[in-house]
Amino acid sequence: MIMGPNRRRVLGEHAVTPHNEAGKGDYAATVLLPGDPQRAEWMAETFLEAPRCVNRRRQALGFTGLFRGKPVSIQSTGIGVSSFLIYAHELLDFHGVRTLIRTGTCGALTAAVKLRSLVISQAVRGESSESGQVFGLYGADAGPDPGLVSQALARAAEIGIEHQAGLTICSDIFYHPKGRDRFAEAQAQGALAVDMETSALYRIAAHFGARALSMLTVVDNVVTGEQTDYSERQALFTDMTRLALDVAIES
Repeated sequence: MIMGPNRRRVLGEHAVTPHNEAGKGDYAATVLLPGDPQRAEWMAETFLEAPRCVNRRRQALGFTGLFRGKPVSIQSTGIGVSSFLIYAHELLDFHGVRTLIRTGTCGALTAAVKLRSLVISQAVRGESSESGQVFGLYGADAGPDPGLVSQALARAAEIGIEHQAGLTICSDIFYHPKGRDRFAEAQAQGALAVDMETSALYRIAAHFGARALSMLTVVDNVVTGEQTDYSERQALFTDMTRLALDVAIES
């Protein structure tokens, strides 16, 4: 069954959607958004006090707990714009979330962006005019919340996290027939990295009047061909998670 943007099924005090079984009040006002449900579980178990699982539907794991005594939630979103927008929409519309912080992965588009470092997306655009037509549902290009960017940059410098901030691009195609040649225009414009969700994050947050920030761990480099092994990827997210949680409790 296809549900409209504001249609939900209510059972008692619980707002139930096809994709999320969490009830009213189960999410904090600020939610971190990793793509991978295993990463969401690792983040919650490693960093949150008294984490509880609030969603298991479709294995898109969601958790709520405390970080330094303040409530924070973590919700996995899957891969790509279509999946991401479902979870972001439901968090913003049905659960009243006001701040979304993406804690994702990216591919570096320049050799100057090192493997395992952090990229903070200060601006984003689609890979091409043909890419990501769904983005148009939410109007013009949008960007991160300036206050969240300032907090993230200051805190990253303070605790010594290797990072860069600038333009990123967002693609809705992982296996592209043009290979890495498709990124030439973006590289000429100084784009640091590419992911598959950030443009959707900024646009839907703007649509709902919420705040958003995307921070991305570099897991491969398009220019050098370097890549991390999946087996080490959870440990790679320690710095990003610490930074996102620090920003979350100050937001």
